[in-house]
Amino acid sequence: MKQTLATLLVIVAWALSAPARAAATDAVPASVDLRKDAAAAQGINGAVLVAFVGEQCRYCERVLREFLVPMSRNGDYRSKVVMRRIETASHAPLRGFNGEDTTPSEFAQAHGVRLTPTVMLFDNKGEPLGKPLIGLGPVDYYGFYLDQAIDGALEKVRKLGK
Repeated sequence: MKQTLATLLVIVAWALSAPARAAATDAVPASVDLRKDAAAAQGINGAVLVAFVGEQCRYCERVLREFLVPMSRNGDYRSKVVMRRIETASHAPLRGFNGEDTTPSEFAQAHGVRLTPTVMLFDNKGEPLGKPLIGLGPVDYYGFYLDQAIDGALEKVRKLGK
């Protein structure tokens, strides 16, 4: 009886969190073509922000829900970055910045992503634009660190564009 109740509570908790996960995936879509994402970023003279996330990663869900989803709905950020999500365990097709076929898993490995969440910013050629943000860290400062990373990336992109 106790095990059945515990199982039921887990199922209910999972079902209640499904809308939040769906909202996060809609607001920060999975990348399928980084070359197109880079072209979109170039069109706004901005950068590509990639959130590397893992399955069942509560810290990833929190970064998405508390930081990236609200940012993706803010026009100021939409004029700075193209936000994409990459599931590090996925073997789905992904076109890289150079147009070559890869997978999210291979792309994450190629960029040294070992822990999730990891947020990286790239220029339109796929070059990293600074140090990645690894993990969640102190929540009170995470937004500040994220803004610093975005501003630093934009400064580099816009210097190169001149």
